[in-house]
Order: sequence, then structure tokens, then C-alpha cells
Amino acid sequence: MTNNSEITTNVPIQQSPLREFWLHFSHNRGAVIGLIYIIVVFFVSVFADFVSPHDPIAQARDYLLMPPAWLEGGSWDFILGTDDVGRDILSRLIHGARLSLFIGLLVVSLSFILGVSLGLVAGYVGGVVDILIMRIIDIMLAMPSLLLAIAIVAILGPSLLNASFAIALVSLPSYVRLTRASVLNEINRDYVTASRVAGAKALRLMFIVILPNCVAPLIVQTTLGFSNAILDMAALGFLGIGAQPPTPEWGAMLAEALQFVQRAWWVVTFPGVAILFTVLAFNLMGDGLRDALDPKLKQ
Repeated sequence: MTNNSEITTNVPIQQSPLREFWLHFSHNRGAVIGLIYIIVVFFVSVFADFVSPHDPIAQARDYLLMPPAWLEGGSWDFILGTDDVGRDILSRLIHGARLSLFIGLLVVSLSFILGVSLGLVAGYVGGVVDILIMRIIDIMLAMPSLLLAIAIVAILGPSLLNASFAIALVSLPSYVRLTRASVLNEINRDYVTASRVAGAKALRLMFIVILPNCVAPLIVQTTLGFSNAILDMAALGFLGIGAQPPTPEWGAMLAEALQFVQRAWWVVTFPGVAILFTVLAFNLMGDGLRDALDPKLKQ
């Protein structure tokens, strides 16, 4: 016979929500690589003044200087070469990363606050208010987002802040529709009914009770919104209505180097690669967040 004290039961260890999230997120290798790349870019952009080897707007004596890896006897002072006026491309890319992350944060913050607020009101109030908000959103979705952003910047005037406001405005529909759908899915659940019976007011029900349960898909959309903001700002900068020279912005760098595509490939290639890798990293991380936060994908 065995004593009861010798009998052991296999009780599963309860993991913390953060540890469980990282367990599912880390299974996606692409998401982890994207996260590491974003952390590196963020670190470089924060300390751009110390990391960059040169002033991003300082003009050197040598212009269109090829990177030394492809130039025999070239100077290693300009690792990625110089542009048409002798500015160091590496330094401009580093400072452009700071600008791109700042633009992404500004655009996502504005579109998130406005979009979530409108989506909460539309889903909770319903009726005429819901119809009015959603018809406006449908009209915005009927127009190409980039063309709408160009029209807004043309009205307000070409500048970095106006371009950011335009991109935030055209990004509203995705947040509004996603928030409204989540609110309609949660509004009739028992915990909402219990809070309403307990005397909770409308604002408390929307922002304290319902919104925390709609955060998971919004986090994924916010991550993808960063990549869309970077792409749209690069497109506006390429068209000359975003960041104005000599601001080191990746899209503006592509526009300035367009005439040198055939005889100075490095002036166009490196800004394009920076945009490609940064957008790809945010998209990969967004996929990982979706896999980690979606209960169906966890199973």
C-alpha cells in the first residue's frame, strides 16, 4: 500500500498572461525577427545624433561618391556613398529612421484616438448616429486613400505635419469599422448587462467596460498602421508634398535621387531598401501579434 502523501497529482502550472503571450508570439520566427529589427531601428533613431557619422545636411566636397565596397581606393568615411550634393547617405538614412518612426507614432495616435472614439459611439449608440458615421466612413473608403491624402495636403499646403494629418485622416476607416464590429459583438454580453444594471453610465460602459475587451484586434491594426503610415509618407515625400528638402526623409530621398537612377544606383537603392525592410518588419510583427492574441489561432 502507498501512503496518500506519496501520491502526486500532475497539476498544470498556470502561466502569467505576459508569459503566455510571449510563448505564442515567439513561435512565429518572422515576428521575432521583425521585433528585433524594429528595436534596432528605434535605438538607432533615438541616438541618431551619436550614431550617424556625419551631419545629415552637411555637404561634402565629393558628390555622387560610390560606396567604398564598390570603389577601389574609396574613402570609408562614407560607407554608403554620398548623394548629388555630397551629403552622407548613411547619416540621412539614420535620421530618416527617426522621422519615419515619429510620423508613424503621430499618425497612429491620431487615427487610433479618433477612430476608436467614433467606432465606440457608432456601435454603442446605434440608430441614426451609427448610420451617419458609417456612411461617412463608406464615402472615405470609396476613394483611394493615397489620392484622398494628396487632396488634403494640396488644400492644407505641403508640409510634414499636414501630410501626417492627411494620412491619419485616411487611416480612420479601418479603426472605426474594427471598433464598431467589436462593440456590437460585446454589447449584449452578460458582463455589459450586469454593469448597466449596476448603474454604470454610458461613458463608463464604453471606455471602461467594453473597450478593454476590444483591444486585441486594435493592437494588431495599430501595428500594421505603422507600416501603412511609413509607406504613405514615403509616397507623399516622393511626390514632393510631404517632407521638404533638406529634411532627411526616405521618400524625399528617393524623389531627389530619381534622376540619378542609371548612373548612381546607390542613391536610390539604400532608401528603398530601408523602407522595404521597415515596412516588412512591422507587417511580420503584426502577424505575430495576431497569432498571439487570437484565441482561435492559439488552439
